[in-house]
Amino acid sequence: MANYLLDSDVIIDALNGKRGRATLIERLLLDGHSLACCAISITEVYAGLRSEERAQTREFLLGLNFHAITWEIARRAGLLKRHWSRKGITLAVTDVTIAAVALERDLSLITGNRKHYPMPELQLYPLPEEA
Repeated sequence: MANYLLDSDVIIDALNGKRGRATLIERLLLDGHSLACCAISITEVYAGLRSEERAQTREFLLGLNFHAITWEIARRAGLLKRHWSRKGITLAVTDVTIAAVALERDLSLITGNRKHYPMPELQLYPLPEEA
């Protein structure tokens, strides 16, 4: 069984019934895999939340394992941002923080935004363009 960290886009797509993400998540759970999120994803999800989606969203997010942003994760995120910036690649603080959570906790990241995560050491779930 694998442990996966869900990127914000996958959570949002699952909640909105897009790209087959809800089916993917259901299948992974039925297969016994562990699914998680972090504070960044919760923040991004709630930033675009409509009032009528509150209960369903809360229930969905509370069903995931939660990984806090620790001092070590924040440090690693900063180092990732610095490393890629020196290579001329600008990455968002949110994305390097999500990557740092996955790396520190040995989680594979499920994202539809692969270009946001160029780190070769990061394990990315092989998500098709359209599931």
